[in-house]
Amino acid sequence: MIPFNQPIYKIWFLVVVLFCSSLVQAQSKKQQQLEERRQEILREIQQLNILLSRGEKEQKSIVSTVEDLNYKISVRQNLIRITNQQANLLTREINNNQKKITNLRNKLKLLKDEYAAMVVKSYKSKSEESKVMFLLSSSNFQQAYKRLQYIKQYANYQKKQGDEIKLQTIKLQELNTGLLQQKKDKQKLIEDNRIAKKALDNELKQHKSLMASINKNLNKYTSQIKTRQREAEKIDKQIEKIIKDAIASSNKKAGKSSSSGTFALTSEGRALAANFASNKGRLPWPVKRGRVKVGYGTQRSPIDKNIPIKSNGVRIKTNKGEKVRAVFEGTVIRIGTPKNGNNFILIKHGNYITVYKNLSKIYVKQGDKVRSKQDIGEVLTNRAFGEAILQFGIYKDGKTQNPAYWIDKM
Repeated sequence: MIPFNQPIYKIWFLVVVLFCSSLVQAQSKKQQQLEERRQEILREIQQLNILLSRGEKEQKSIVSTVEDLNYKISVRQNLIRITNQQANLLTREINNNQKKITNLRNKLKLLKDEYAAMVVKSYKSKSEESKVMFLLSSSNFQQAYKRLQYIKQYANYQKKQGDEIKLQTIKLQELNTGLLQQKKDKQKLIEDNRIAKKALDNELKQHKSLMASINKNLNKYTSQIKTRQREAEKIDKQIEKIIKDAIASSNKKAGKSSSSGTFALTSEGRALAANFASNKGRLPWPVKRGRVKVGYGTQRSPIDKNIPIKSNGVRIKTNKGEKVRAVFEGTVIRIGTPKNGNNFILIKHGNYITVYKNLSKIYVKQGDKVRSKQDIGEVLTNRAFGEAILQFGIYKDGKTQNPAYWIDKM
């Protein structure tokens, strides 16, 4: 029998299909984002392992080793978290597809049953004689015309049902194939997580052992941390004064109040600042190879939680002798060479300033114009801690910025 409410049925069916399709697309996009993030973390772990293995050749302090291990543990935990999210999302997708397969099988069964009934009915009245008699038995021309239209409509509907069965059969096969692949993907994620958890357990044991050794003489190590922090804060204050003086100087030249907290910019300076700001999130790393060891802001020391570690920028662990490069075009406004050898460079980009600290060599001089990715120096390797750390910061006028928001994939 031909359904009379077929147009309404098609509309509701279309609405359901569009909703399910948008839901599937959203899930697929989320799965793709998670996989991209997971691959980023895997590359980060790989690069971190390379840096740490190279650092093993140097004489490292136990404090530096614990800091490295603490960071590696946090990255590994992040990897496990992302992988769990992927596995859970795949589980939901698998369950949804299993429901779709069940519904599709039920629909296919109804289609086949209906089609079989139509075939039997068609067989019983398949002769041309029967169709002619059906038409000739009409009481008038209008009824005959309607019967002829019915015969054509019935034949078309029968053909559509046959085509629909073929289409739904193909769709069912595709869903089954996709379901098998999803189950394989999920199994791989579970296996990857098992390996990651095993590595994490080993790192946690190593961390526990190192901390036990540190706790035997905690005062000695906390003293080292506080000394490093005092040195960093001393240089930060020096840099803040340099920036404050540069702002005052720019305002004096422009005939404005020297007490203003922002740079007085020329038209060229405003254009450069706007260009710098438009590249937020896309600036290159200040070193080709490296990983952030200490993030921006105030955090607790992994050695002694009672000691706050303040960072006006980020501290990037890199290779011994790694070249440092400018992240954007600008002008070198100051080169600092403190007595402790922790040299630094300040580059001005309109009202933005990028800071590069802890350098062993400097390739530029004050007043130089530099281009993006130009080598400006080399990272200093600390002999006491056996590691190369670049301290990198960004200022807008006199206020610090979080470099993670500015540097690509930091």
